[in-house]
Amino acid sequence: MQHLKKGSKKLLNAWAFYDWANSVYSLVIASAVFPIYYQALFSSAGINSVTIFGGEIRSTPLISYTTAAAFVIVSLLIPILSGIADFVGNKKVFMQFFCYLGALSCMGLYFFNLENIFVSLLFYFLALVGFWSSWVFYNSYLPDVAFPEQQDRLSAKGFSLGYIGSVILLLFNLAMIMMPAAFGLGDDGAAKMMAMKYSFISVGIWWIVFSQYTFYYLPKGNKSKNKVTWKILLDGFKELQGVYGSLSKNLVLKRYLCAFFVYSMAVQTVMLVAAYFGEQEINWGDDDQKTIGLISSILIIQLVAIIGAQLTSKASDKYGNIPTLIVINGIWAVICVVAFFITSPVQFYATAGFVGLVMGGIQALSRSTYSKFLPETKDTTSYFSFYDVSEKIGIVIGMLIYGIIDQLTGSMRNSILFLVLFFIIGALLLFRIPRNK
Repeated sequence: MQHLKKGSKKLLNAWAFYDWANSVYSLVIASAVFPIYYQALFSSAGINSVTIFGGEIRSTPLISYTTAAAFVIVSLLIPILSGIADFVGNKKVFMQFFCYLGALSCMGLYFFNLENIFVSLLFYFLALVGFWSSWVFYNSYLPDVAFPEQQDRLSAKGFSLGYIGSVILLLFNLAMIMMPAAFGLGDDGAAKMMAMKYSFISVGIWWIVFSQYTFYYLPKGNKSKNKVTWKILLDGFKELQGVYGSLSKNLVLKRYLCAFFVYSMAVQTVMLVAAYFGEQEINWGDDDQKTIGLISSILIIQLVAIIGAQLTSKASDKYGNIPTLIVINGIWAVICVVAFFITSPVQFYATAGFVGLVMGGIQALSRSTYSKFLPETKDTTSYFSFYDVSEKIGIVIGMLIYGIIDQLTGSMRNSILFLVLFFIIGALLLFRIPRNK
């Protein structure tokens, strides 16, 4: 490991490169291949529900509730882990642990099947916990490695690298799924399912290998000889309480967090369920057209998101972060309304393009805006823990509402339409933030 100065080009590149390493989870597992594989398991078995705890539950609410449960655990873990990391002074160790947990769990999805649904969902559960927990520590490094004037562009660069890297791996996986014979897997439906299972292994390998560059250059933090005790486990919650208390002295940050909590709830929910929505609600034709169509739409989102992240960064430079975020929330609301009515692949592709345009932008700009509003402090982990806990609790609420509406009405369209409300409220809350900031 080399010790690099804050703001140095090599350190900034090393930080941003972790997006290249871990974004393959977001694309292949959360968005593209796994949702197709998951639904294909139910289709091939001729069922659309399973028995859990003595009751029948449809496939989409099941994955929604599992996702929500995983985010509950992440929300509880974040303050505990940040408290320990601050106490022992080495948050990189925790970032590495969850990176490897997530990557190995992705490989474990190779064994996902309906016969052992509990164990199968556990791998999905742990992959999600690993990804988002490592993301907490990754985000908290932003103000440690970059100066305020560098943070918007660096945040956007990270997301752009993530989109590019994940698209490369997805294209390889798509080739393997659509032409399994060329990879020695055969040429039938079973071969395509096997290709999807191999794609899960490729995600884990990619994530572990490319994260090493980031881990080599990121600083460990301040060394400490303190020993971890049971008391330390509660320190993270005390730190969050301290951050919450400090919000009364920082009106801008407080109002921004309220807005972020609401609109992020909707953004993350849309991103987590988009592929499941496309699989169930769009008239693709046969299974091959569905597979190609869904993965192609995800690729459109990723590629357009690269442009969206850069355009958003430039817009924030010219018009300011908050006005830009207000406009993006408005676009998101329109997209959800349009999604309620779409039925054809062409309509889905067009909608995917607009989703990509605002997806990368709202994520990158939200992260850098929060970083800019932070008070002068060395305790960046606690503040970013608060940010991440807020986001994860929002996701839990969003996924539960989505799953409940889906379960009660039997349609994901009604759930998508309901999310419009969160984007409108988010935009209105952003208007409350003082403009001189």
